[in-house]
Amino acid sequence: MGVAVVFLAGCQSADDAGAQNAPPPRFDGVATRLLDNDLVNFQVRLSRAATRDDVAAYARCAAAQYALIRGFGFARHVRTTVQEQGGVWVGDAVYTISPALPRGLLTLDAEVVAAACAEQGIPTV
Repeated sequence: MGVAVVFLAGCQSADDAGAQNAPPPRFDGVATRLLDNDLVNFQVRLSRAATRDDVAAYARCAAAQYALIRGFGFARHVRTTVQEQGGVWVGDAVYTISPALPRGLLTLDAEVVAAACAEQGIPTV
């Protein structure tokens, strides 16, 4: 049984090993733009992002904190686009913010998400 465990541990893919050895993302800033009373655009920039998910998480954290700053408890994801050029990742995300839980599947409880972001070391606005 010990041999099987050693064998399985040795089956880590090169991609997994590279992701574990990669430096953490550098969060290069968030720009917010109010599009309507409850519709907000977030432009986030990262360097050394390991995945598109890092960019989306940064935007999600910004949206959660922004909702709290504006006195709202919830946000709903509308869309996020991600592009990478020369090692700089840019996310363009849109969220609605609201005082009550909005309809839809991609909703955020702003307090819960902001707390999780702090625990993960992801900055907010």
